[in-house]
Amino acid sequence: MEQLTQHPFERHQFVMDTDSGRIGEVMDFQDGLLQLRPPRGGVEWDCRPEAARAAEPGEELSARVAQANHRHRRW
Repeated sequence: MEQLTQHPFERHQFVMDTDSGRIGEVMDFQDGLLQLRPPRGGVEWDCRPEAARAAEPGEELSARVAQANHRHRRW
């Protein structure tokens, strides 16, 4: 298994997957791909490291708000 430190992103950092146009939280790095999870939770997807960029401040804020709202709406 490859180490997460072999690319510029850290675990739990929000990144933009430019291939899909989605924001995701970095969960792991396996087989040369980032494993991203949607801010509201759900199924992780694979992202090529070269297709990822750090989320801009507004994108990250939006993702964190969505994440917090999802956590607090669980019944």
